[in-house]
Amino acid sequence: MTRFQLLAPLALVACAQAATAATLDVVKSPTCGCCTQWVERMKAAGFAVNVRDVPDTSPIAKAAGVPDTMRSCHTTKVGGYVIEGHVPAADIKRLLAQKPRAVGLSVPGMVAGSPGMEIPGRSDRYRVMLIQKDGKHKVWATHGGAAGK
Repeated sequence: MTRFQLLAPLALVACAQAATAATLDVVKSPTCGCCTQWVERMKAAGFAVNVRDVPDTSPIAKAAGVPDTMRSCHTTKVGGYVIEGHVPAADIKRLLAQKPRAVGLSVPGMVAGSPGMEIPGRSDRYRVMLIQKDGKHKVWATHGGAAGK
């Protein structure tokens, strides 16, 4: 076995641990229950979370590089990235492990079945979008509905 083959599994474990240990800095409306539920899901997934309530998250999202079409109800910063809306923890961990050149991830809108937006008996299909540095975006992951995730 080569040195790389021996060390590669250790590097993957270290990346996973670093992603889990990351601190999410969340800004949200003080009256938003779904945002609070999303924060609880992130804590359960192993993230440390700092929450700051603000009357309007729009200026923060805009300053972070989130296009209007990618907006949702709360904005989070972690590891040099922005996370907009109800993005699943696994997708955030993958982002932090893979470190693409990007602004961050977004689940635009308020999708039933996304973390914090759970509705018994309903899980709409939704896409997590990777916001690229040039303002364009592409699908990072698909969840819910027919996707079965």
